[in-house]
Amino acid sequence: MLNSLWLETAYPRDTYLPPSSDTTCDICIIGGGLCGLTAAYLLAKAGKKVLLLEKDRILEGASGNTTGKLTTQHDLVYADLLKTFGEESAKVYYKTNDDAIRFAQSIAEGDELRSTNSVLFASTDSGVAALRKEADAYKTLGIPFDRRLNCELPLSVKETLTLSNQAQLHPVRYGQHIAKLAVSEGAQLCEKSDVRSMDLKEKSLQLASDIVINFDELLLCTHYPIEALRGMNILKLEVKRSYLISAPADMPLQSQYLSVDEPKRSIRTVFIDGRPHFLLGGEDHKAGVTSDTDLHYNRLAEELQSVYHLGEPVHSWSAQDPSTPDLIPYAGPISAAMPYVHICTGFRKWGMTNSLAAAQIVTDQITGQPNPAISLYAPDRTGFGTLLLQALKTTGFVLKEFTGGHLTRTDAPICTHMGCRTRWNKGDETWDCPCHGSRFRKDGSVLEGPATRPLDLKKD
Repeated sequence: MLNSLWLETAYPRDTYLPPSSDTTCDICIIGGGLCGLTAAYLLAKAGKKVLLLEKDRILEGASGNTTGKLTTQHDLVYADLLKTFGEESAKVYYKTNDDAIRFAQSIAEGDELRSTNSVLFASTDSGVAALRKEADAYKTLGIPFDRRLNCELPLSVKETLTLSNQAQLHPVRYGQHIAKLAVSEGAQLCEKSDVRSMDLKEKSLQLASDIVINFDELLLCTHYPIEALRGMNILKLEVKRSYLISAPADMPLQSQYLSVDEPKRSIRTVFIDGRPHFLLGGEDHKAGVTSDTDLHYNRLAEELQSVYHLGEPVHSWSAQDPSTPDLIPYAGPISAAMPYVHICTGFRKWGMTNSLAAAQIVTDQITGQPNPAISLYAPDRTGFGTLLLQALKTTGFVLKEFTGGHLTRTDAPICTHMGCRTRWNKGDETWDCPCHGSRFRKDGSVLEGPATRPLDLKKD
């Protein structure tokens, strides 16, 4: 299993013990990433009795395997948001994510956060056209930007689009800081607390240790909601995987970059304890569809040396990202029938801002505070036509993988979520499910949901 730069350079780890007896809380949060920890802090600060459950260790999932970009520049998104949602909603999306940056800036200490510019760059005529369309959307929405050519990269770049006053995080150190703040406000954080079953009508859940937790409100911050079947969210989320490598660098970049042309590349440097590290990311694909993931790491490593003249990567890691059909994440009640069960998911590779934004949105909804993003991020907003289109696409893919997997990968373990055959991921040494993105370690234990139970390696 490869290790991310963030996890290897974390602060000394605190241990958060699992519950020792049955307990009752106002808010139970499942998932110890940035979204869950931020929600725990905000809700505890608002006077709620908060219990957070993490099946492994906090920040070792999606939050510990990200690029760490904290920006409102979410690729080419605002032109599409204008077309789909209109000007006011697109403005709300921008402000919600900009507020998330300012919140992080107000909390972070030391090198947990560094202010920087974010730059989209185009190297082709079609990329330039797309960039100019996005710039027009910025102008309509009143987003301050710079169109002057701004690129430090040794690439042939025709045009750039720059946003200033953005940021980049050391997501694990920052998350550890948020965890301490949550505890200081009275939240109880629990690691090694695997949820075995839920009774949502009775507002209770049972851990693998047989401990029972009773709650008034439940918040699922598990990246891919483990209760995804309710509200048909399992048919609304598409999961993609992408890869990152890093190496020590002598010349730090002043900005962070993302290409609009294929192959997509995310490029930045990070300072950790005064030393710069170069990060190169890309190579995304549907989760679980390929076994030889070394190919993706190798392509990035070759580019690191041939284009940027750096040595072999010191760290290599990958991330998995669910997306909704309409670009905007889900943050709020999972269904009208159960308004006390909330999900935060679908961050579409922009989880640094959107996870913080989602935590604030759900907190405001639970505490009754006004927030214009509540309706925009609502999980039930997706119209029938969009849902049907995505359902047909996703279900067709799932059925193909379900049937094909059982016919062609007969020796592969069966995913404990919905019975699809997994596929061995050679690069990361994990069993990956192509149907809904669950991942399992070499020993069969769950690395990433929606699955909650380990693989039966002996049986399969």
